[in-house]
Amino acid sequence: MLLLAACATAPRPVSEPPCPNCKPAVPVAPAATAPVPGGAPAPQPLTRPLQQAAWADLPGWGSDASDEAWPAFLASCRALARQAAWQPVCEAARGVGERPGAAAARAFFESRFTPWRVVNADGSREGLVTGYYEPLIKGSRSRSKAYPWPVLGVPDDLLGIDLGDVFPDLKGQRLRGRLVGNKVVPYYSRADVARLADKFAGKTILYAEDAVELFFLQVQGSGRVQLPDGSVVRLAYADTNGHPYQSIGRWLADKGELRVEQASMEGIKSWARANPGRLQEMLNANPSYVFFREAPSSAGGPMGALGQPLTEGRSMAVDPRSIPLGAPVFLSTTHPNSSQPLRRLMLAQDTGSAIKGGVRGDFFWGFGAEAGAMAGKMRQKGEMWVLWPRDQLPR
Repeated sequence: MLLLAACATAPRPVSEPPCPNCKPAVPVAPAATAPVPGGAPAPQPLTRPLQQAAWADLPGWGSDASDEAWPAFLASCRALARQAAWQPVCEAARGVGERPGAAAARAFFESRFTPWRVVNADGSREGLVTGYYEPLIKGSRSRSKAYPWPVLGVPDDLLGIDLGDVFPDLKGQRLRGRLVGNKVVPYYSRADVARLADKFAGKTILYAEDAVELFFLQVQGSGRVQLPDGSVVRLAYADTNGHPYQSIGRWLADKGELRVEQASMEGIKSWARANPGRLQEMLNANPSYVFFREAPSSAGGPMGALGQPLTEGRSMAVDPRSIPLGAPVFLSTTHPNSSQPLRRLMLAQDTGSAIKGGVRGDFFWGFGAEAGAMAGKMRQKGEMWVLWPRDQLPR
């Protein structure tokens, strides 16, 4: 069977508990896809309708410090400025400057944009909001007993076929596979990559200290590796084997190894330490495998699918078939494991293989352990509104 992978869900009262029917958070699929050098990816046709709204429909719009989203908005403009719909508004934004106050930023958006409510295919207005982050793991450029786990670059035999070139209705989807004779077959699964380790040895970038930490680096799609001398290497998503993501937390729960509420990142790490003989079995439950590339060091966030650095607390991953990549999005949700409102202007600057549907978002919490703790707990209900240049239809 051919494996397809995308290049990477009614208002509720604030007093309601967060996502009462949602399962506790387990690690989510990678939120990063390979950025397109030199600008934004070509816009994908929207397959789900957006409903025109009014600014008064956005709960908490007037109290958000929207100027904190301004640097992320300018980053989107760097990628979108060549597109006709965005040229006037991005040119006007440059005239406002890099540091407008909250009132000035809010006035700009209100005068230049129209809000459009995001809805699901069934017409519902609420969906799932998860979180992701940029992790730090320990590694080395040399293999040793302390650093045995390879971090792989893209294999030479991995094919990536843009299906939109053949079938326009499949624009934005890619086939990953390998050539056997004159046939394209699915690429090697995670279990295959582990079994055929020698085949991939020539594509090793680094060696990781811990297999589970490396797994979570793949789950997030990018991260940093601290070497024994204290220096840090930045890794960016390069490609995937095309197999669907499967949650190892869910696998552990289904096997009766952990209760669902225990299947957090820390719970999974603890189980792995207690069951070293079953480590590979657990990892193989997720056939998806992410390949990396070494990225230039920088002070900013990791590169998102838009081709721009992500901004902590203001960038999010979306399904570009529902929300145009690069657009401002007003998000109304709650803080992780809380009923405390989290309402702010975000920028749709990333995608992910698990981020599918209308009202579906992945909130970027930033870098490090604290951000990871927030991301690991986040599984909330939320609503979203796309802000689109005024007097134009979203596309």
